[in-house]
Amino acid sequence: MRWFVTGGGGMLATDLQATLAERGHEVVTATRQDLDITDADACAAAVAGFDVVANAAAWTDVDGAEDQEPQAFAVNAVGAANLARAASATGARLVHVSTDYVFAGDATEPYRHDAPVAPRSAYGRTKAAGEWAVLAAGPEHLVVRTAWLYGATTGKFPRTIARVLRERGAATVVDDQVGQPTWTADLADLMVRLVDAGAPGGIYHGTSGGQCSWFELAQEVAVTIGLDASAVSPTSSAAFASKAPRPAYSVLSHDSLEAAGVAPIGDWRERFRAAAPVIVG
Repeated sequence: MRWFVTGGGGMLATDLQATLAERGHEVVTATRQDLDITDADACAAAVAGFDVVANAAAWTDVDGAEDQEPQAFAVNAVGAANLARAASATGARLVHVSTDYVFAGDATEPYRHDAPVAPRSAYGRTKAAGEWAVLAAGPEHLVVRTAWLYGATTGKFPRTIARVLRERGAATVVDDQVGQPTWTADLADLMVRLVDAGAPGGIYHGTSGGQCSWFELAQEVAVTIGLDASAVSPTSSAAFASKAPRPAYSVLSHDSLEAAGVAPIGDWRERFRAAAPVIVG
């Protein structure tokens, strides 16, 4: 099977490329410089001849989107629409990556795949628009929402906290945001498994099982690098000013995965411990 992956150079695309190669799939990745996904004609030319298109390209500057929503919309909504239409025109499936930010973050139980979206930020609005565009372009397409991603190639939360703890011996982390830390290698694996299983088109949640706060994740990082969990102190989100509101509750249900017979990603703590050697050393 031939895959075309956007977002080349990013941590998800890097892991997706490795996963596909390991499983014998042919894969071509495109960086932002290789392909402007806001250009419909360029997208049509780029995806021709591929069986699957994976869209890991996105405007991910959550605070920046508050001031530059049209630019974020161009990438997250128009770009997604261009890829979805191009894929449909050639008979390919699109696997589009979305986010927990499409929800308000005020739930008290995991969000089902069909829960009403209610984004509270510009970033969330543009990603919700992208979801709609992808599903409108073809019933065969897959939207995979994820959250709290970390990987080996960039300085995401676990690596940053590990650096701070090693340098200072202590860190203060918010304990009033709850979610599901998810390793990009696990998300890549799930995306491939969904396609290989012939899962029906629609929305799926690609997050680890269980839940924790950023504070609890930081404690796990501390223990992993040989420190006591008490090296991490809790605080509230009010201590950190940001332009865009962060969802307080980002726990996603895996109901549609289970209905499709596709195993969800394992528990967040188990998966972080598996990832730790390549994430924090």
